[in-house]
Amino acid sequence: MGKRYIELLAPAGDLEKLKVALLYGADACFIGGKKFSLRSRASNFTLEDIKEGCEFAHKHGKKIHVTCNIVMHNNDLDGLEKYLKDLEACGVDAIITSSLYMAKLVRRITKMEAHISTQESSLNEEAVEYFYKQGATRVVLGRECSLDDIEKICKNKPCEIEAFIHGGMCSSYSGRCMLSNIMTRRDANRGGCAHSCRWKYKLYNDEELITKGEEYFSMSSKDLCSLKEVRKMIDIGVDSLKIEGRMKSLNYIACIVKAYREVISDYLNDLPYNEEKYNFYLDACENRDTSYGFLHGEVKEEGQLFNLDLMLKKAGEFIGIVKKYDEDNHICYLELKNKIIAGEKYIVLSSTNLPKEILIDRFYVQGEEKDVYSVASSIITFKCEEHLLPYDIIRLKK
Repeated sequence: MGKRYIELLAPAGDLEKLKVALLYGADACFIGGKKFSLRSRASNFTLEDIKEGCEFAHKHGKKIHVTCNIVMHNNDLDGLEKYLKDLEACGVDAIITSSLYMAKLVRRITKMEAHISTQESSLNEEAVEYFYKQGATRVVLGRECSLDDIEKICKNKPCEIEAFIHGGMCSSYSGRCMLSNIMTRRDANRGGCAHSCRWKYKLYNDEELITKGEEYFSMSSKDLCSLKEVRKMIDIGVDSLKIEGRMKSLNYIACIVKAYREVISDYLNDLPYNEEKYNFYLDACENRDTSYGFLHGEVKEEGQLFNLDLMLKKAGEFIGIVKKYDEDNHICYLELKNKIIAGEKYIVLSSTNLPKEILIDRFYVQGEEKDVYSVASSIITFKCEEHLLPYDIIRLKK
């Protein structure tokens, strides 16, 4: 199909993350409201937040999708019609749902789009055709699809196709897990997943203990990373590239979105693949070990995460996010996220500018100079001759 516009879709667990995701290059955000959302432990959006998020997105020519993707029981139907109409009034562009009833209802009583959730395990063109005939304007493919599967589905697609490109991979089929229910009575399919697959287990063969000492077993998958597959996905006709992670940090959202935005923009502008540039952003946030997931076919042993001690990689330290910059006096107002130390060099990651290095030789908290400070959410100030922008991210230089 060749090069063409493709949507980069990012997660957002709260309003600040939504704004960061869109500013750092996402074309749309998917968020969860207070009802019908699978991430009940995320900082889900009130209707007022959703309205503000939609206004911000539309001002920047971007879109908001709301997840209503719990596995619905009979008593979940109460208030559904009103909630959908409330979301439409807020300016929501699309609903993501695993309920065929909800998809039909969205199209019947609102002007929003209905997107079929990945939890429907759509892995072939017949499934996509079926959901299209039921009123879906987009189908989110199951993460078990290979690139060959995706290409075949896209050849005769009747509606838009969305595919995951980065983030957590469920050890169960399309997220249909009962471990959390059994072990903690938290229903994974109704928003309460306890991530039981990532716990540390002792492994037995009958009565024989296989794991020894501090060695443990997990059944978790490595995270998906498909920087190298994005160009092919554009070529074969995928309409939306989806990043997983509504419960991820603000720093994670900014860096992952920026990495994939650079990949997409470089390709559409006929620039060569620049792995070093993309990995700079990828490495600037917390990450589990990654693999290609199912994109290259069945997952092998190297795609699994058996050693939890290697689970999380961190590079540098996320210090804070710029809230305001006083251009006349060259003063930066920074919302602190982690400990800051005077006299250190820091890296500035920006939504629009290239990364740059700054020295924060002294800083102030409510006018009082400090050498070290670590109270999260505090506003600190420091002088900086380099022009900074709201939502720039400050990181300790490695």
